[in-house]
Amino acid sequence: MHLRPPSVDHGVQAFIWAVVFFLFLWFGMLAIGISGGAAFMLSLICGALIFLFVRVRGEDDLARPRDRVPRRWRP
Repeated sequence: MHLRPPSVDHGVQAFIWAVVFFLFLWFGMLAIGISGGAAFMLSLICGALIFLFVRVRGEDDLARPRDRVPRRWRP
């Protein structure tokens, strides 16, 4: 029996990252005294940017690297 984590789509992973950071930023801004509306809007914008960043740049490249021909030593 092989135990492996379930396969999760990359868009779902990006959404989860965005929600976690949104909540972290929102509660953090409220904790330091930023007004509720401004904290919500800034956190929402940052969460959307984090979603886009993780969606575009966060995926691992699972392709095999090309087989390289070793360079010969030349004196």
